[in-house]
Amino acid sequence: MAEQDERLIGITPAMKEGSDLIAFSERFPKRYFDVAIAEQHAVTLAAGMACEGLKPVVAIYSTFLQRGYDQLIHDVALQNLDVTFGIDRAGLVGEDGPTHAGAYDYAYMRTVPNMVIMAPKDENECRQMLHTAYLYPGPTAVRYPRGNGLGVEIQQQLTELEIGQAELLLELNTEHDEGMSILAFGSRVQPALEAAKQLAQQLDIAVRVVNMRFVKPLDEQIIRDLVDKTSLFVTVEEHAVMAGAGSAVNEFLAHAQIIKPILNLGLPDEFLAQATHTEMLQDCGLDADGIKNSIQQTWLKLVQHV
Repeated sequence: MAEQDERLIGITPAMKEGSDLIAFSERFPKRYFDVAIAEQHAVTLAAGMACEGLKPVVAIYSTFLQRGYDQLIHDVALQNLDVTFGIDRAGLVGEDGPTHAGAYDYAYMRTVPNMVIMAPKDENECRQMLHTAYLYPGPTAVRYPRGNGLGVEIQQQLTELEIGQAELLLELNTEHDEGMSILAFGSRVQPALEAAKQLAQQLDIAVRVVNMRFVKPLDEQIIRDLVDKTSLFVTVEEHAVMAGAGSAVNEFLAHAQIIKPILNLGLPDEFLAQATHTEMLQDCGLDADGIKNSIQQTWLKLVQHV
């Protein structure tokens, strides 16, 4: 994209290696800015460049963008400027420890007007979302986790996604009238799919999985379309449950006066001790088995009280 558009600027607050901007800095040294450990300045610099018609991309960890929150609001979002945030280390970060956990970015960004927030299910969708964010003429954030991708095929063709549109990935046992709809965000889409297949088989009910893609704007229409087919909504995210993507779904259902049982799965309200990423996901019940077990327990309680 930098080869095709000379307006593209790369900005990092001393995380060239961590955010993998090494190749970019070597190929486009005059369009690469490392502002050192000054996250606030990284955001304000991007805002100033956007005011002059450039298209800055700020590569930053979720935990470090917290330090530039005031600048995100006043310098970027308030003026509705064309700044793309590539938010790395979103969610649990394993050996990096609790100081680097990206557990709060949905919460602190989705309350800010003009922001568009995306969460890819895999590395190919991440690529397409970054492309979408770059083309969008306002402030956008693409949130992706630390670690390896799923190993999916990378489409070289860049395709712009429709803003605020989710995708229905899986429908099982649709001959049943009652069932559940799992609304999964970002890195938890794949384990949600694995859990859904087990639930459909073990409970013999209809199970649907939606890759929500957008935390803001939320795809409200797909939720409305699922209401009559859904006895239980489940949201799954690698983010704090409190004020996260699941809370956005709760708020929509309440505003639309849709009364349905809902289960929000995500990170607990505590600082998590250092461990491997896999161990942390297991401890939080956010791997496929944990997701399945939590949903199954909730479903069995629900049907017992009907």
